[in-house]
Amino acid sequence: MTTFYFILIAVVVLALIFGVILGFASVKLKVEADPIVEKIDALLPQSQCGQCGYPGCKPYAEAIANGDEIIKCIPGGQTTVVKIAELLGVDVPTMDGVAEPEVKIAYIHEDMCIGCTKCIQACPVDAIIGTNKALHTVIPDLCTGCELCVAPCPTDCITMEKVEKDIEHWDWKIDPKLVIPVLNTSDGKAKLVVGE
Repeated sequence: MTTFYFILIAVVVLALIFGVILGFASVKLKVEADPIVEKIDALLPQSQCGQCGYPGCKPYAEAIANGDEIIKCIPGGQTTVVKIAELLGVDVPTMDGVAEPEVKIAYIHEDMCIGCTKCIQACPVDAIIGTNKALHTVIPDLCTGCELCVAPCPTDCITMEKVEKDIEHWDWKIDPKLVIPVLNTSDGKAKLVVGE
């Protein structure tokens, strides 16, 4: 019985020693990440759809930091391009010869859905709801239009539908240097208020 306790104590002591060594090594040998990559990655939509040609948002952020084009993120659209350009301090690239991609969302034709859940498993942003052998549907506000749910569907009941511009989907471009005349009602004199 004493041999058992001796072996147990030896294993615990070795575990503690190796734990201290690994903890020390993780602090001393830590590789610092590029902060610009982290900032670019935070601006990307995190849909991991691969439409940019990279397996996910983090590798694309690393590629942008190394000089790749910033116009490849389809789900992020033009607003993401503008934010990344502002972060990098570069001009927003013109899309000469490249049509701005249409904003599309997935639509499940309910009469064809068999409830296989393959689309739910493929969706990187959890925009599809439903259960096994039950009807599925897409939450439009969460869908990024990555099209990853289309291929796995065995009944081809998922189509990508164009999002029409309306009040909710309009790109409101407001000049931050806009000067708005405002009338001060207390003294009757007009004054200019500069928008921030």
